[in-house]
Amino acid sequence: MAFLRDVVAAVGVAVVMVTIANVISVLLVPRGRVSWLLRAQDTIVDDVFRLITRRIPQYIRRDGVLAVQAPVLLMVQLLTWLLILALGYTLILLPSVPEPLSSLREALSSMFTLGFTTTHGTWPTIVDAAAALTGLVVIALQIAYLPTLYGAYNRRETEVTLLQVRAGEPPWGPELLARTHYGILGLDLATFYGGWERWAADLAESHASYPVLLRFRSPRPLTSWIVALLAVLDAAALQVAVAPKESPVQTRLCLQMGYVCLRRLATTAGIRVDPDPRPDGPLELTFEDFREGYERIVAVGYPVERTAEEAWPHFRGWRVNYEAAAYALARDLDAVPARWSGSRRTGDQRIETVRPPNRTPDNPDDPNGPRRTDRPRTVDRSRRADGTRPVDDPRRSDQPTKT
Repeated sequence: MAFLRDVVAAVGVAVVMVTIANVISVLLVPRGRVSWLLRAQDTIVDDVFRLITRRIPQYIRRDGVLAVQAPVLLMVQLLTWLLILALGYTLILLPSVPEPLSSLREALSSMFTLGFTTTHGTWPTIVDAAAALTGLVVIALQIAYLPTLYGAYNRRETEVTLLQVRAGEPPWGPELLARTHYGILGLDLATFYGGWERWAADLAESHASYPVLLRFRSPRPLTSWIVALLAVLDAAALQVAVAPKESPVQTRLCLQMGYVCLRRLATTAGIRVDPDPRPDGPLELTFEDFREGYERIVAVGYPVERTAEEAWPHFRGWRVNYEAAAYALARDLDAVPARWSGSRRTGDQRIETVRPPNRTPDNPDDPNGPRRTDRPRTVDRSRRADGTRPVDDPRRSDQPTKT
């Protein structure tokens, strides 16, 4: 019997060591490795939220529920570690505290430094001290983990919010290119692509190192980091396809960094993607969809060098590098169903892009209606300051009519 208890204690030591290693790999080692435990926690929480939201047909309401999924995952992550550690220390204490319930009670008392239960002896004292230290360190690391998460989240959402003015809400690649053409010079567009290249690099590093960030949703329901990145990449691919001579080098660099980012995050999320697809590989986006985007930029006078038919193979050759990863991530995360962003697991209908209103003094009420063409009224300067007319003014109603 004593030998069996020693074996159980050894198993408890192994459980504690494996759990501590998992805590270190998740919170302290930024290598983008997703452990089996974190994958299981994410799958369970995601399945629960899918069950809760499957009867909510409106995307706006469903997004409000899904907004708490990431914080819940963080709480589940911490509680799972603490429960496994408590189980491990319970097994370690069994040689000194034969009753399992008493051993569990002492392990919990030591881990949370409550001190209401203790067993005298060298081995129980060592185990109680180790349990107290482990519990404090795990909770402290999880708390210190939060500023890093929210710092990366704020950096991500700042650029996503800025994109609303340029690309509408939810963002759409051709809309970005069309609105950029309204008086913004090519040099500014090159700077824009350079900024998003760095943003994609930061996203790949932070979200691969801390996968829970993938579940953090944007503050506004019609925006999403995955849809925003997809819109920027579509705008860059469309520009290179229709106007290759006018495209700055930053356009291609942004495209390359963008699809590297999406492939890495897809791998982090457990999604398999082709690392080197053929330029003529299959696309979900059809030529009719592409023509719609092409006509959008042509309608505002964007200088194109190729027809839609000529530009399609070039656009397709770029988009095949990132479409599969972007669509899979958008489907898994239930992102806003924007144009050119694929289907959703809930079957939501596409949400059209809402352009920022363009109100002017000539048209303050209806930004999309015709301009006012009525003539301005003339000012009657014959009235006094108090609004009455002079006594001898023939337009006064109290003057007798001459015959």
